[in-house]
Amino acid sequence: QVQLVESGGGLVQAGGSLRLSCAASGRTFSDYAMGWFRQAPGKEREFVAAISWDNAYYADSVKGRFTISRDNAKKTVYLQMNSLKPEDTAVYYCAAAQVWQRIVILRTPDYWGQGTQVTVSS
Repeated sequence: QVQLVESGGGLVQAGGSLRLSCAASGRTFSDYAMGWFRQAPGKEREFVAAISWDNAYYADSVKGRFTISRDNAKKTVYLQMNSLKPEDTAVYYCAAAQVWQRIVILRTPDYWGQGTQVTVSS
């Protein structure tokens, strides 16, 4: 069982930056691929980024602006978001899966966090 707790959301002006964190419980954090999804009002949840033990994956809409990273010793995954745009406004969810394909391709991770709100003002 893995529990995920996100933090770091908030209100930021367009062009600004935020860093989201996701702390995981469980003894085998390093075995899991980790990822981020987001859901804007009235829209479906969408994939943002994922990281396995040796690779990172990004949605085209955030490539070059967002960076995902992980610290296995701290059991934490991060999402550094730069050059934020109003269209990045959404609830951001952390996700974990035993294989990266469940996050990046199938979009059905094994575990979800509760979400953290990110609002980008114009």
